[in-house]
Amino acid sequence: MRRIDAIGIVLGVFVAGGLAYVVLQLVGLDSQNAGIWSQALLVCGLIGWLFTYVFRAVNNKMTYHQQRDEYEQTYLQKRLDELSPEELERLQAKIEQEQDSQL
Repeated sequence: MRRIDAIGIVLGVFVAGGLAYVVLQLVGLDSQNAGIWSQALLVCGLIGWLFTYVFRAVNNKMTYHQQRDEYEQTYLQKRLDELSPEELERLQAKIEQEQDSQL
């Protein structure tokens, strides 16, 4: 995430809190209750975002993990493409031998 994205998200949350406050006042709540409820909505939103963040981190769905996996796959594919046919046959034979020994 770029710095400008983070600033945009912070401003969006700030504006959403202000809009929630105004809407709650228009619905009929006094300013104190509207402030309490708008803060409660923002805290619930923050807790919800935190749960999604923890879920993504635990399941390795973060951008860093995805980029690392893509890099590893691209690197291994490039190495595989660089092998000569003889080296590829030796590698396949070695893999088959290891698979047979594990059974």
